[in-house]
Amino acid sequence: MIPFISVLSRLAACLLFSPFLLGVIGKTKAFFAGRKGPPLLQPYYDILKLIQKGSVYSVTTTWIFRAAPLIFFATTLIASFLIPFGGLKAPVQFWGDALLFTYLFGLGRFFIILAAMDTGSSFEGMGASREAIFSCLSEIVLFLNFAALAVLSKSFSLSQMIGESWWASWTVSGPSLILVGASYFMILLVENSRIPIDDPATHLELTMIHEVMVLDHSGPDLAFILHGAAIKLFVQGSFFVTLLIPFQSHNRIIDATVFLAAMIGLAVIIGIVESVMARLRLNRIPSFITGAFVLALFGLIIAIMRVL
Repeated sequence: MIPFISVLSRLAACLLFSPFLLGVIGKTKAFFAGRKGPPLLQPYYDILKLIQKGSVYSVTTTWIFRAAPLIFFATTLIASFLIPFGGLKAPVQFWGDALLFTYLFGLGRFFIILAAMDTGSSFEGMGASREAIFSCLSEIVLFLNFAALAVLSKSFSLSQMIGESWWASWTVSGPSLILVGASYFMILLVENSRIPIDDPATHLELTMIHEVMVLDHSGPDLAFILHGAAIKLFVQGSFFVTLLIPFQSHNRIIDATVFLAAMIGLAVIIGIVESVMARLRLNRIPSFITGAFVLALFGLIIAIMRVL
């Protein structure tokens, strides 16, 4: 019964709390801009409104276009079962689950790219090309971060990388973890198409990456994509928060409260970053990812020296 309750709690956190993070980001950006901004619950309204609408499909699209939103939503939700957060242990854990964690997101991205190309639109194909290029670069950095954590934890399982005993690693491997955390945060922005990589609030042709790929989706399909993107931010943010704040009181209510407060804090930080930084030119984005790569590489080198 306890594992079943744990699974239900995890699903509830991912499905119900993830859109709230987008609302916090929007409110933070509105505050810095001197505006009132949309309500905190606006993402929920948008998802519910889209679910009640009908979907429109082009005659050029195939089953891939219709299946992609569901696959994207499902893969992000399944990935949440591989990491511990908020005092909840990962229901699925095994050696090498970090690979599955990464490629579940890769599978969802792959089908979204295919769906964009399936429309036959050169406009969406442009966004798909950009997404494919930048995601290939970011995955390299992500694996470097996992490699550094694997060296420190002596395990390639996410539950061991950021498990209950992780606090002891901070006392002896702080410099390496700080570098890994900074690198992961930069990749978090890349993976979720946030400023300075992409602006989810604009539809300017020269700057769009993720948004341009979903322009032809509508109704429930678009709702699945928006909700899936919110869950992706929540899951990847959970890894970041659990890594930096390895708090375990063994009281589920306290652990959940600290975790949710930290997630709201992460959303505020993302909102601040998007408020004080401008969107990078497309030719500068590889340099941004290269910076994350350098941080991850130094973090890995320090971790190896620490172990040796």
